[in-house]
Amino acid sequence: MNKDVRAYNKTQSKTDVAICDILANEINAALPQAENKIWHAHPVWFLDDNPIVGYSKLKSGIRLMFWSGESFEEEELQPGSGKFKDASITYASEKEIKIKDLKRWLKKSKQIQWDYKNVVKRKGVLERLK
Repeated sequence: MNKDVRAYNKTQSKTDVAICDILANEINAALPQAENKIWHAHPVWFLDDNPIVGYSKLKSGIRLMFWSGESFEEEELQPGSGKFKDASITYASEKEIKIKDLKRWLKKSKQIQWDYKNVVKRKGVLERLK
């Protein structure tokens, strides 16, 4: 696990540390080629400089977000409120994490990608990569 991500996880409450550690370990296992760093104050994984998945602390728990998740067509993932293709799920307890679902979403995150890396250059227009 990236040292900065480990440090981020350790700053969370005991319950949230458990959630973050599970998420980080599963993401690292599914996306071993991904670059992992703290981006906009949260752990994020990138493939070819394109953000794929990350998590952040909310009052209600830890939100796991997939940048292209709306295109996964997964009922459990809630679409974002903006014009982009993100979708997320929030965990209040490590017991809520369904590893089988998480692994399926991570597999889809490699197969289904929108080009967030160039969204500014394209003035907010997203193009599908995969």
